[in-house]
Parts: sequence; C-alpha cells; structure tokens
Amino acid sequence: MPSPGAHPSPVSETIHSLIVCNQCDLLLKVTLLEPGGKASCDRCGNVLYRSQHHGLQRSLVFALTSAVLFLVANAFPIVTISSNGLTNSTTLIEAADRLIRDGLPSIAILVFVTTFLMPALEIMALIYLLLPLSLGRIPPGLSKAFRLVHLVKPWAMVEVFMMGLLVTITKLNAFASVSPDIALGSFVLLMISLTLAVVNFDAHYFWRQVEILKNNKDRA
Repeated sequence: MPSPGAHPSPVSETIHSLIVCNQCDLLLKVTLLEPGGKASCDRCGNVLYRSQHHGLQRSLVFALTSAVLFLVANAFPIVTISSNGLTNSTTLIEAADRLIRDGLPSIAILVFVTTFLMPALEIMALIYLLLPLSLGRIPPGLSKAFRLVHLVKPWAMVEVFMMGLLVTITKLNAFASVSPDIALGSFVLLMISLTLAVVNFDAHYFWRQVEILKNNKDRA
C-alpha cells in the first residue's frame, strides 16, 4: 500500500485498523508512515492519506490563531460607508440584525450560520481536540468533537462571505466612499488560518496518539 519513499515503521504491524479507498472501495490495512510519507491504494493508486510532520502541532497553532482572529473580526466593524456627510459602520452581527429588521430573516440566518456559528464551532472543536492532546490528555466526548469538525466544515463559508463582501464593496464605491476596517483584514487572515488548521489536521496520527495515551493510562 505505501508508495515508493514511504517506509512504514515496524510498529505498523501491530495496527489492525482498516481503511476503505474512496475511489475503488478496496479494503486496506492502515499503515504507520514516516513523517512526509503517503499511503496509496494497491488497486487504483489513489492517495489514501499522508503523514504530516508536526501536523497536529501546526493545526493547533493555526486553530488558536483563528480563535483570536475570529474574535477581532466579529468585535470590530467590517467597513465604514460615507455618503453625503453621513457615516455608517457595522459588524457582522449588526449586519445580520439589520437584515432581520429589513424583513430578510432567512438571509440573516444564513449569514449568521455560515459566517459566525459554523466557523466558531469548527475552531472550538479543533482546539477542544488538540489542546488537551498536546498536554497528554484525552478530552471527554472525543468522538463527538471529531465528528463535529467534519460536519460543520461544509457550512463554514467565510471565503464565500469574503467574495460576496468584496463584490458588494466594489459596487458601493460607485455611490459612496467605502473604507475597509480592521474586521475585514481579520476575516481575510481568518480564512487563511482556518484553512491551514484543517489542512494540517492529520486524522490518522491524531487517533494514533489517542490510542497511545489510552494504552499508557491502562498501564498506569
């Protein structure tokens, strides 16, 4: 299963968990890889998973960074609009509230869920999983938090919000003076940081570390 250049550790022979190739449905045994290695399907050559060097540590750092950026992005105004001597600025939560007052509750709920609630749940779930693990502990409700990360990911659409916001700013410039505020830059950095946190989250190594901690606890 491992591709050339990926050398399984001898302890991989003791691992009996299985994985199904998502391309050809072949059932294969999970192999412990050296950092930087990758495992491929014997039948179709599809890359099943990779072993990222210090992936969980990087994922935790980016998750913590995302938490700080998320707070800043939602605490400060996104843009300031000036027209005919009048100036107005709003945060994301205030924008959702404005949509409700304007008779657009469905859009307000969609904005709130995809750009506030789901990213917040994703960030909290990552930190909840990785911070205790880095301290040698297993958090309660581990499997539920792990599933939450994968469930909320398709609904965390910060990048879609940013694209829509940039288009809106471009169009508004024809009628008013639009100045980006600190939250706009924070949203851009949040989009990058959260993506890196998810990309560096090595699920196979994560569960391997959990198993090691459980075995050490049983021996104690």
